[in-house]
Amino acid sequence: MAALLDVAAVRWEYEPVEFALAWDERGRVISAFRPDFWLPDLGCFVELTTADQRLVTRKNAKVRRMATLHPDVDVRVLYQRDFVALLESQGIGGESQPAA
Repeated sequence: MAALLDVAAVRWEYEPVEFALAWDERGRVISAFRPDFWLPDLGCFVELTTADQRLVTRKNAKVRRMATLHPDVDVRVLYQRDFVALLESQGIGGESQPAA
């Protein structure tokens, strides 16, 4: 993802911010979310999700909680199928791509 952003000349930062999602009775953070990329020129975060479905479900729950607690923060989720399609649209990866 970072290489694609570089090729597209999109400025990015990797996991620069962690957002608290839940606290214990003492006010300590017990659940947090750190989106993968911050795109400062676009004003949004990108969460790249290439994990199995069980983990994707948990991550989606965190993204929903994030939207509830931090409605002013724009987080876009890029799922594995979308990332693969993006790579293929750039001539990278895919079934027809020979192994290096």
